Amino acid sequence: MRSVLSILFLVISNVFMTFAWYGHLQFKKWNILQSKGLISIILISWGIAFFEYIFQVPGNRLGSDQLGGPFNLFQLKIIQEVITLTVFSFCAIFVFKTDKFEWNYVAAFACLLLAVFFIFKK
Repeated sequence: MRSVLSILFLVISNVFMTFAWYGHLQFKKWNILQSKGLISIILISWGIAFFEYIFQVPGNRLGSDQLGGPFNLFQLKIIQEVITLTVFSFCAIFVFKTDKFEWNYVAAFACLLLAVFFIFKK
């Protein structure tokens, strides 16, 4: 149960992270906050990133084998990277609508899945 909850929190965290890091690039397309300067955009992104950390920190703590979870530090990091790229790809294609899913993205995901396989291999 801790592993599922950990992964769920990391997915939610990454949704906030994607919007904090890349959402502001969509403001012009969405007709919002276009007149704001860089400092305002940074503060808005920090505000969004706050919610990222509300989920990321407990997600990592629940998952950490040092605190009773099922994953070691390396496993947590690889899981985090796969989640990050999955959430980002979903947002880029379906929410931001900035890109198409190309064959090389599929190849890169296959490499990540191999990383997951190897990190969990005993």
